[in-house]
Amino acid sequence: MNFNETDEFTKDVKRLAKKYTSLPNDLLEFKKVVNKFPLGTSKHFTPLHIQGTITIIKARLFCRYLKGSSLRIIYAYNKEQQLIEFMEMYFKGDKEKEDRERIKKYYGKLGDKIPDSSSE
Repeated sequence: MNFNETDEFTKDVKRLAKKYTSLPNDLLEFKKVVNKFPLGTSKHFTPLHIQGTITIIKARLFCRYLKGSSLRIIYAYNKEQQLIEFMEMYFKGDKEKEDRERIKKYYGKLGDKIPDSSSE
């Protein structure tokens, strides 16, 4: 499995790692899990959008510093290319939902359009 990060994701991690010192190691552990189970293993992984061979997933990220799973991570799993691309990470207390514009931008980069999901 290959892993990529969007520039926005890299900025999210840098910003959050200043506050939550265990985050870099927590992210490595998360990568080990999604390497074996790209679509997740429990109720803590929710598919947000499926289009062709690409599935956008929102998952809870366990952070040892926080002693819980208050961090959320959004990533795209491309089954055909065996690629996981991380798009967003945020603290649930600061932000309630994922950034739908980032998901639209990701699909735009691929040349696809994501349907408007303002009703979600």
